[in-house]
Amino acid sequence: MKKRKIRHYSGIGGQAVLEGVMMKNKDMYAVAVRKPGGDVAVEVDEYHGIAYGSKLLNIPFVRGVFVFIDSLILGLKSLNYSSSFYEETDEKPSKLDEEIDKVSSGHEDTFLMVVTTLISFIFAIALFMVLPYALSEFISKYARNESIVAIIEGVFRILIFIVYILLISRIKDIKRLFMYHGAEHKCINCIEKGRPLTVHNVKRSSRLHKRCGSSFILFVMLISIVLFFFIRVDSYVWRVAIRILLIPVISGISYEIIRLAGKTDFFLIRIISAPGLWLQRLTTKEPDEDMIQVAIKSVEAVFDWKEFLKDSFGYEIDDSWLEDGDEVKE
Repeated sequence: MKKRKIRHYSGIGGQAVLEGVMMKNKDMYAVAVRKPGGDVAVEVDEYHGIAYGSKLLNIPFVRGVFVFIDSLILGLKSLNYSSSFYEETDEKPSKLDEEIDKVSSGHEDTFLMVVTTLISFIFAIALFMVLPYALSEFISKYARNESIVAIIEGVFRILIFIVYILLISRIKDIKRLFMYHGAEHKCINCIEKGRPLTVHNVKRSSRLHKRCGSSFILFVMLISIVLFFFIRVDSYVWRVAIRILLIPVISGISYEIIRLAGKTDFFLIRIISAPGLWLQRLTTKEPDEDMIQVAIKSVEAVFDWKEFLKDSFGYEIDDSWLEDGDEVKE
């Protein structure tokens, strides 16, 4: 049988969590987690988003801001769920736990999620926005050309991000997270290439995908280079402020690019997507079969892939084909 080069957009997406995978399809999402005992727990729920039902979600370059915020909220919620299986339950609550419980009026999980989000956001701003700018300001003492300094700032931003990824990838838990990230991508690629969702077919699918969050982050950095190249002010404070205030604009533009990349295979889009795919070689790793099984359970909890293959590729799945993972025969 000839290999299928055609791809159909499925609309599903997700992320890796601690020992598991979260998959989202429209308003439904599922988190599948391999528990310490070896069983797989699957939680299915709805998430409508902060701008649910609003016409703002139909406006290009604006909707991306809300999608970005929603992905952070849902991502942290999914991570909290997965980590709950690996928390020590025998230890008595510390004084800090008791104080947090008082402050949050019993809503400790929600409180911690908000605090974690704020700390993560501040850390990301400081590391990937303020630090590159500070380094470029130091370089500006020796390079008087403002255009060159603006480009150098962007290069610093990308280098810092790559070094950060390389450093955290050496942590055992992060390495496994990247393996689950690979399992998530491979499942989506398997479906969108018209293959039945089996361990065999998922294993032979690519771990790189154009709609990845890693690609989104790289687009954010590349677009920031362009914007900061043209937008300049004299005040040091305003320079830092503009870099923070333009984050929604940059994320909105980046979302539209990555959304388009997921729906078309036009050669120009392939060129634009290439750097993000290269970056994914760092943020994804090849998963083992147990990880693939977890990812498949997450997909199947919110997405009817058999119906998708029937509607998009024109054939029905005979369950007998799924026993050995053979690709559909025509």
